[in-house]
Amino acid sequence: MTPREIIAEAWAITKREKPLRRWGIASSFLETLFATKLLIYQAWFFVSYMQGRPIGFFDDVLWLQARVPTAALVAIVTVFLVLLAIEWIFPNLARGAIIGLTAKSHRKEEVKGGLVLAIYNFFPMLGLHELFVLASLANTVTIISLILRYIAGDFKYAMIGFVVLFWIISNILKFMASFAEPAVVVKRVSIFAGLGSSFKLILSYLNHVMFLWLLLLVITIRVAFNALLVLLIPTIAVGIGLLLANVLSPLYTLLIAIGIGVLLLFIASYFFAYLHVFKEAVWTVTYFELKKHKDLLVIEE
Repeated sequence: MTPREIIAEAWAITKREKPLRRWGIASSFLETLFATKLLIYQAWFFVSYMQGRPIGFFDDVLWLQARVPTAALVAIVTVFLVLLAIEWIFPNLARGAIIGLTAKSHRKEEVKGGLVLAIYNFFPMLGLHELFVLASLANTVTIISLILRYIAGDFKYAMIGFVVLFWIISNILKFMASFAEPAVVVKRVSIFAGLGSSFKLILSYLNHVMFLWLLLLVITIRVAFNALLVLLIPTIAVGIGLLLANVLSPLYTLLIAIGIGVLLLFIASYFFAYLHVFKEAVWTVTYFELKKHKDLLVIEE
């Protein structure tokens, strides 16, 4: 298949298979929810840092404690921690299901068994994700925030430079490992065997660079949309909260603002699910097509 045909096939699978989109919606919602919470917290830290009074880890809890009853505080903290665990676990479950169901659809098999694929491939997907943990912009921002908060002197700026350097290197390595996840799910190989297969495929088929650039463009568009959403939703939720604060108690104002923000996130996640599933489908279909060719390292069978 040509790159154009691969793109068309991946988009057809994305539009045709509802189970894929359901996994994609749930995963996109949780990933965007995590990014939104991180942005709100880091914006608060940035403002306090510029004012010379950087916040600590539990200042947000102390702020809530002074404004809401103890029972409500316990409930909010519990929900926050449970959501944090789900946001960490579920995207890795969804990734295995999306890749596996995409492979079945491409092979014209019945698209079912997403939960089994998700559970079976959870630890390999988690391992691959954590292996490139510094490739995440959210994680990099968090590490820089911790450095600014707890490291004194000019040495912290050198540390920030190293973090940014590792972020760039991690993204390059993550790109080279783009076929590792399909290899693990489809061929049921180990993480390191999948990484080796991915590095070899990308180095062997650099003539597909135009296709890979197109894929990167799609990813960039998705990231741009996510960034816009992450900027708009907290603004809308905070604006509504400030308006309601004049007539309602802090607890009810907080709950209503959070509810509106979550609703907006869910609506946006429906559209992001298409791009999320499409990206995984492109890599998976490409993996199948490249594996049809003889390994370039093999001279004689």
